[in-house]
Amino acid sequence: MAAEDLLKYDDDDGSDEILRPDDLSEYLAAGTKEAHDRAENSPFAKDFLRGRIKRELYKLGTAALYYVYSALEEEIERNKDHPMFAPVYFPSELHRQEALAKDLEYLYGSDWKNLITCSAATRPYVERIHHVGQHEPELLVAHSWTRYMGDLSGGQILKKVAQRALKLPPTGEGVHFYHFEAIHKPTAFKRLYRSRMNEIDVDAETKERLLAEANVAFKFNLEVFEELQEIGKGIEEEVQDIGFPAHGDMGGDISKCPYYAAKMAVSGNAVYVRQLARTLLSNPAAQVLLATWLAALTGLAAWYLM
Repeated sequence: MAAEDLLKYDDDDGSDEILRPDDLSEYLAAGTKEAHDRAENSPFAKDFLRGRIKRELYKLGTAALYYVYSALEEEIERNKDHPMFAPVYFPSELHRQEALAKDLEYLYGSDWKNLITCSAATRPYVERIHHVGQHEPELLVAHSWTRYMGDLSGGQILKKVAQRALKLPPTGEGVHFYHFEAIHKPTAFKRLYRSRMNEIDVDAETKERLLAEANVAFKFNLEVFEELQEIGKGIEEEVQDIGFPAHGDMGGDISKCPYYAAKMAVSGNAVYVRQLARTLLSNPAAQVLLATWLAALTGLAAWYLM
């Protein structure tokens, strides 16, 4: 990433991007909203957000991510000079395979490579990424956008949830995946990434194929979540509930959702600023995690605004 690009987008004046509905980033965000919501509201994702994550499932989920990112980053390296991918090639900022390897070594021990396997739901996801990279490289940006932008958006909250629920060390062992060492301001970097995406010369037909591929990526993610949820039914393990409600628990009233309130608060709505504060301060666990929530708020709300 060129230094001048980072300086251009790493500003603190709160200015908004000028985005158009036909920009590739906006086209994908709008066209994958339903698939994104289905994955986000899956039982596994909601349990994770609440802190009801079993250690064994966390280990299996980390292993699944390792196989997905190994495939993705292998194909990214293969296609780093392809005109449909080169503009969003940020290996030092985004690549996750090494971080996931550190997490697996902590979770499984030094023999971790012999202890993990690619699960039944993860395997077709990995195979699809390899197919795209080798036969339809113009679609690879759909997988990159789906994975990395989501990880940058909610990663800090999920990191703290995992550390608290699984009693992981505060020094980062087991959650290296969520720490992007080379990205100091995720919101600014995501603006840069979107601007690079929107500079890609893409015709209408390819744009439609990219949208279809992004929805395929979300489908694969949901299938991995469903697999983990099913496995979890047979695992008895004490878990904590740290008390963050999910969208489906609002009794049909979206205004009660803290993430919706966060989005509205960031947009400048004073009513939701007050509501967000009341939601957090009325929850004992949220009081403990308030500092974490405030630090991650901008990043999480930014994903909703994509």
